[in-house]
Amino acid sequence: MKKYTCFLLFFLPIFCFSQKQFEVFFDFNKDFPNQNSILAINEWIAKNKNIEIKSLLGYCDSIDSKDYNKKLAERRINNVYDLLEKSALKFNKNLERIAFGKDFKQSKIQAENRRVTIFFNEEVIKFVESELNKLIRNSKVGETIKLPNIYFFNNSARIVPKSQPTLNDLLCAMEENPKLKIEVQGHICCQLLNDKNDVSTARAKAIYSYLIRNKVDRKRLTFKGFGVTKPIHKIPEKNEVEADENRRVEILILEN
Repeated sequence: MKKYTCFLLFFLPIFCFSQKQFEVFFDFNKDFPNQNSILAINEWIAKNKNIEIKSLLGYCDSIDSKDYNKKLAERRINNVYDLLEKSALKFNKNLERIAFGKDFKQSKIQAENRRVTIFFNEEVIKFVESELNKLIRNSKVGETIKLPNIYFFNNSARIVPKSQPTLNDLLCAMEENPKLKIEVQGHICCQLLNDKNDVSTARAKAIYSYLIRNKVDRKRLTFKGFGVTKPIHKIPEKNEVEADENRRVEILILEN
């Protein structure tokens, strides 16, 4: 597994939005964007497919009457809206369309006043470190960490597919922390006698083997099964929650 792939697995993506703006300009007394703006808006749309249009604000220069300029600003907004809609951009359900005409603080350069300002939300991806990897990164030698959401088929060492995210996290932790050495420890539940079929060892080895297959140096890994000798809850368990907590795989930090 490559490092950049591991980075994406090591951190969970969180999607949020930041508000930005883009301006479209018009020639004198025209309600359709000028040629330069058409080229600019086409290029902008091509680079911004995952945005959400929040508001369209229309403006005019100081020439002509207040009412005429407001209607001209409205037409400019409508034409820009049509361009955006044809490009399949997403609109906020509470989209604002506000025509100011010439009732705003105008620039001394009249060409700058003939515009529509597009306010939009841009999707931003932030990465938040997973809880497992945070625990491993901050762990000390001798600490034991339970691997969350590791599941096996009944009475076997076959790992259930939904365990894959945790396996990925563990693999990335091993790759991102080259000094990390661990012992994978298996535990079972629900048996008053010892682990007759040594399922706990087989399950610990399954995690160990997964890491080996993905190029983790075997010198950094060991595995061991404890059967029912180290239960969290007294056996027999009182309910399925206790049984599930006894039936677990942990890692012991040997070096970090």
